[in-house]
Amino acid sequence: MTIHTYECLESTQTFLLQGLKSGTLQAPICINAHRQTHGIGSRGNTWEEQPRAIYFSFALPLSALPQDLKIESASIYFGFLCKETLKSFGSKVWLKWPNDLYIGHQKIGGVLCNKWQEYLICGIGINLYTKGNNSAPYATLEPEISARIETMDFLQRYFISVEKKISWKQIFRFYALEFQNNFDFDFHHNGKKVSFKEAKLLEDGAICVDSQIVYSCR
Repeated sequence: MTIHTYECLESTQTFLLQGLKSGTLQAPICINAHRQTHGIGSRGNTWEEQPRAIYFSFALPLSALPQDLKIESASIYFGFLCKETLKSFGSKVWLKWPNDLYIGHQKIGGVLCNKWQEYLICGIGINLYTKGNNSAPYATLEPEISARIETMDFLQRYFISVEKKISWKQIFRFYALEFQNNFDFDFHHNGKKVSFKEAKLLEDGAICVDSQIVYSCR
């Protein structure tokens, strides 16, 4: 995986997509930025810039993905690999269905996947702790982990796991064991609040609620 690092971009996701469309960038490739001013969050929301964070987006040809991975569940797949990479540094992070990185009951990062032509584009943002910023209105990776994590080291570890092309079946087996971490949370479905305890996780990464199959929630 070729990694290009920039000091500041509006959005690694937007920059990467524009580069692919113009032909100036070719997959597989990763765009990393120390800062991004207009990051893209889930459901079109803006991911607010934090004093210290890891921001990156990468593109892979669809042919490079595990054959049993459904595009709709790519956020779970790549989010789980991110969670495992952070755990290798000692973090207690977990992946909230379907694309949020949490520590305890607080969101510290997120994953966003989109398909463009024959490519999958995945963007990931992770808030890192900044000393002296205890009153910040957002959660971060644990202070002791943030203090020793270096972005390039993290990215290299992460892409080693991506390039192993682990099957969805194997990833899902471990993710399913942790799905109960969602049970303290609710989500909105058809205009009403539903507990994750009422949802059944399906083998392709979707959940079944009131006999309806759902791939994303709010």
